[in-house]
Amino acid sequence: MIFGFGKARHRDISAPELAQMLNMGSVQIVDVREAHEFAAGHIPDAINLPLSQFRPSQLPEARGRTLVLNCLGGKRASIALDRCKAEGSTVDTKLSGGFGAWRSAGFPVAY
Repeated sequence: MIFGFGKARHRDISAPELAQMLNMGSVQIVDVREAHEFAAGHIPDAINLPLSQFRPSQLPEARGRTLVLNCLGGKRASIALDRCKAEGSTVDTKLSGGFGAWRSAGFPVAY
């Protein structure tokens, strides 16, 4: 939320919610961390579109899935979602707490 008032800018989902979506095949995860960070560990089946080069037009087609952006803690995913909104994209969901929350919850990590 902005200053605690109004509607939240982005939809946040928790690591357990994301894990469930991943198990159901209803999500495509887009990791906006830089390539070296992604290579050091990421959520299984995530694709890497680094924020430094991020353009909403590069996002994969949803094909009935929810596109969820993530980074290490959430800030870069929020920036990417702001870019999506500015370009008229309907992508609005990020992993609350980012990859750090995923790893802390004990979910699998791919390399």
